[in-house]
Amino acid sequence: MTSSIAPLPTSSPVPPVLAEVVRSGFTEGHHRGSLVLLAADGSVEFALGDPAAPVFPRSSNKPMQAAAILRAGLDLSGERLALAAASHSGEGFHLELVRTMLAEHGLKPEDLRTPPDLPLDPVEAEAYLAAGGVREPLTMNCSGKHAAMLAVCVRNGWDTATYLDPSHPLQRLVGEVVAEAAGEPVAAIGTDGCGAPLMAIGLVGLARAFRAFVLAEPGSAERRVADAMRAHPEYVAGTRRPDTWLMREVPGTLSKMGAEAVQAVALPDGRALAFKIDDGSTRALGPVLARSLELLGVDAPVVSRIGRAPLLGGDVEVGGIRAAF
Repeated sequence: MTSSIAPLPTSSPVPPVLAEVVRSGFTEGHHRGSLVLLAADGSVEFALGDPAAPVFPRSSNKPMQAAAILRAGLDLSGERLALAAASHSGEGFHLELVRTMLAEHGLKPEDLRTPPDLPLDPVEAEAYLAAGGVREPLTMNCSGKHAAMLAVCVRNGWDTATYLDPSHPLQRLVGEVVAEAAGEPVAAIGTDGCGAPLMAIGLVGLARAFRAFVLAEPGSAERRVADAMRAHPEYVAGTRRPDTWLMREVPGTLSKMGAEAVQAVALPDGRALAFKIDDGSTRALGPVLARSLELLGVDAPVVSRIGRAPLLGGDVEVGGIRAAF
């Protein structure tokens, strides 16, 4: 009997496997995606998939957003600047500094246009709920970035009610900084989970942007952001997060993950990486990041710590997620 069902057309090749899910010795799943590693001179040293294709870097774009805020005239430094580039965990010190940054510019938590959310870190979320907390814009992981965006609007006399509009002066400047750092035009503009405009670039461009930040001239907006993030990594992420571990334990490293399983890293000598796991599964982030760092020659205990992604059977470890390249 002949089937009348026509095969679906394939418009592009299937992305390669970056990680595999192994349970009890049996490979039960795969995570596909694209990846690029840059040599110290900025050339492509290793690539998988299509790293030139545009992606939404999500929160991996935050260093560029923070640099735009500096270029717009807001004088931030130290923990405040790190928090402006953060996807914070919602720990007490994060929330207190967001409140302080808002108050310093005559703003209130009610001015934030982040969607109400719980702390990003599961431990913090459980403690917050146990204490009677509810979802708030302040506890959303992007509230530090939004506080800085509002503050620069106050400083420049820009409208604070429309600060997330793509046509707002701040957001136009963000687009310019992203394109300049990546060395390529913004391919598309969307809306991020926090409501801010989101600029699409390729993974090669994303890796080059991070490389540009660590190699930028001291005192430049880009270098100030990189230096603040590296000096205060707990404010960029949290005390239980891989970005923090990596920046704390491999001096000079700039690291920032993004939603939908995006990661970008630059080492102080200009080596850099960026990848995107196609299905958006963050459980594969650690193993893929650890293997990428190994290929770049990073030899530090934190690499193994980041790469561990065990699978449990009951309460016993029976397998794990491992890089496949």
